[in-house]
Amino acid sequence: MSALPSSAIVAVVGTGAMGAGIAQVAAQAGHVVRLLDNRPGAAQKAIAGIRAQFAKMVEKSRLTADAAQAAGERLVAVESLAELAGSALVVEAIVENLEAKQKLYADLESIVGDDCIFGTNTSSISVTAIGAALKRPERLAGLHFFNPAPLMALVEIVSGLATDNAVAETLFATAAAWGKTPVHAKSTPGFIVNRVARPYYAEALRLAQEGAADYATIDAVMREAGGFRMGPFELMDMIGHDVNFAVTNSVWRAFYNDQRFLPSLIQQELVDAGFYGKKTGRGFYDYRDGAEKPAAQTEAAQTPAGKITVFGESTLAESLVDRLQHSNLSFSRAPDTDGRVAEIGRAALYLTDGRSATQRAAESEVANTVLIDLALDYDKATRLAISAAEQCEPAALASATGLLQAAGFAVSRFMDVPGLAVMRTVAMLANEAADAVNQGVCSETAADSAMRLGVNYPLGPLAWADRIGAENVCNVLANLGNCYGEDRYRISPLIQRAVFAGRNIHD
Repeated sequence: MSALPSSAIVAVVGTGAMGAGIAQVAAQAGHVVRLLDNRPGAAQKAIAGIRAQFAKMVEKSRLTADAAQAAGERLVAVESLAELAGSALVVEAIVENLEAKQKLYADLESIVGDDCIFGTNTSSISVTAIGAALKRPERLAGLHFFNPAPLMALVEIVSGLATDNAVAETLFATAAAWGKTPVHAKSTPGFIVNRVARPYYAEALRLAQEGAADYATIDAVMREAGGFRMGPFELMDMIGHDVNFAVTNSVWRAFYNDQRFLPSLIQQELVDAGFYGKKTGRGFYDYRDGAEKPAAQTEAAQTPAGKITVFGESTLAESLVDRLQHSNLSFSRAPDTDGRVAEIGRAALYLTDGRSATQRAAESEVANTVLIDLALDYDKATRLAISAAEQCEPAALASATGLLQAAGFAVSRFMDVPGLAVMRTVAMLANEAADAVNQGVCSETAADSAMRLGVNYPLGPLAWADRIGAENVCNVLANLGNCYGEDRYRISPLIQRAVFAGRNIHD
């Protein structure tokens, strides 16, 4: 299916940040864009803002002066729905309210031609439900951009039950022609991104509720070990807790109170207090004048005492070997026997597998057990989270800490929570992405592309699961489920099948 020709007229209803951004993208792609807003003067203001953006692009040599002038002239403010007649595509970016969206498109049906496509930019409302009010619901699909639309590459093309496949394919091709990376999705709660992203916030909130570490430390570990651009708490503060909490509640209710999407009492308290984050000056952090953001908790320097052995050839082991070769410490190597990565004196270091260090020490009869968290790339990570079994001797913990510090890591000690931070979060992100694929919401490739491009994850969650190994992800989830006794950590059938088949998820 081909894209809409550049000669086709695009209408954008609602000219806030999202609507204006979409209009900018369409105008730059060559379309005449008609902008409509029920707020007096809002469409003209949006056009002025878009033209100013084009001028800045010229200054940065990202657009020629002639192209900027032409794109700006293609923006037209209109004052009534009747003036949208002749549009080939109408994109709405109005308030997130089902009735309002239904009424808008129902009114438009008698104005535009039969071949006009309706593209709703809703981020959380069912495309099927919006279309149910139309005489021809097959013309409606989700065209979900991400903010800021001119910069974010991802566009979710969302099909409701009645959406014509040709309509979805036309929107897919059009978004690609506009320089975006489109992905197909089925109209289910949260689509891809807003569904799969929930564990990034939920697991961090649970860690905080259990006293695993403070907000700044969890954020630092997710950035410096996990490779995420922002930690979960600073990201929620930036999004706004009123918005983030509302999306979480919407997805939770839409999935009939599935425990996997359970909202957090901590975030509920912030919303109740009106502490929405940066926009109000307070959230998890204090943004008021004079306030200082707290530093991550980092263990004081320790002396790595005792004989050092690195076991096996895992990515963590190989990174330790490389790092220790640049230190003044001598070490030996040995085959992996019980999953341990390294040993120093009486301390045994393992990569977390979803059990607490205390449980693992009891089951393996290795009292001085110290667990290390997952990292996106141990060669580049600057910080690692660790936890120690309650049975672990203080001297053994100090030596283990000193070993990792000698290898160049800042070390943050967590309370002995199962799965630590990065490992449990990545496992849950992969699990949710796998469930979305298993339920026909999207493909494996679409899930990974959506999370990389829509929320800037360093790696798609399913690609990350393949890197860790589906069996290891499965074990982490099973151990978390056994520890908490909750359905929240049930394992996606897609991951289970990959394990039983001995294959990668992407195979």
